Amino acid sequence: MLLCSWNIKNFGTLKDRTAESLYYIAEIINAFDIVAVQEVNTNLSDFKKVLRLLGSHWKHTLTDTTEGNAGNDERFGFIYDSRRVTHSGLSGEIVISPELIQNNPIVSQLKRTPIFTGFESGWRKFSIVSVHLHPGDGTNDKAIRKEEVRLLIEVLKKKLKVPETEYRNMIILGDTNLYEDDTDIVKIITDTQFEESNGLIGKFTNTSLNQIYDRIFLNVDDYFKIATDENGTEKGGVFNLFEYVYQNTPTEIAQYHHLMLEHKDDPSTLTSDAKFQSYFNAYWKRNQISDHLPVWLEIQTESSDEFLSIKLNKM
Repeated sequence: MLLCSWNIKNFGTLKDRTAESLYYIAEIINAFDIVAVQEVNTNLSDFKKVLRLLGSHWKHTLTDTTEGNAGNDERFGFIYDSRRVTHSGLSGEIVISPELIQNNPIVSQLKRTPIFTGFESGWRKFSIVSVHLHPGDGTNDKAIRKEEVRLLIEVLKKKLKVPETEYRNMIILGDTNLYEDDTDIVKIITDTQFEESNGLIGKFTNTSLNQIYDRIFLNVDDYFKIATDENGTEKGGVFNLFEYVYQNTPTEIAQYHHLMLEHKDDPSTLTSDAKFQSYFNAYWKRNQISDHLPVWLEIQTESSDEFLSIKLNKM
């Protein structure tokens, strides 16, 4: 089973996405079995168009939008191939109880309320917590993000004690906005026996290829296996879609000159091929698809050999 997480930039707010771009988004989602989507906005027209392109066997869950300016009208969703994955029935949002909030808190709830949802595929029952944490590299931004993670983990600690399998096998993923020097924040997660997927560690996930924002952490039992390659590395990675569509070549960019002129607030500044190229890479293609790249890993859904081996070793 291929699990993916993808922040699709302001999906619903950006109004100039072309039909071509929506087809690309649908084609990428179709390559996986379940996709956690961040930054779905209030307007669901583009989201519904993508679902129609995917076909009737693709199902979805959605949260409501987070209230308040800090929530940015964002909601979380899962899109999954019902032939490969089923919804377990578990669904909710992570709300911070007053007992967990410290005196003079810098945050009392996460800015975008995370989704907590259960799924099943083959032998695998698991839950996914999809997040979009506070952005920014300033000292105050890091402090807010650290407190968001602390509060989230405090809530999840209690859930990990619930005996149902989908609680025991828990995955945190999404746009964490974690920088390379946010090691103290990562430690809050890993101290709770979550391990970052080693197929993703250190890989840039934004379109500029200079930050590791999108991550996947797992707290799972002995029978929950991530598929590995011949070197023992977990199968997973970052899909750089711009190596295949909206490529940074003069011929490709020239095809979209007329659309960029319609898209830019002041098109009179697009006076040369170099200006078109700069706008294409900095703004246009990111508003057509996203400023984040999809991250993924492969989960082994049938483990009868491993199950029997573990049982035999315990005898």
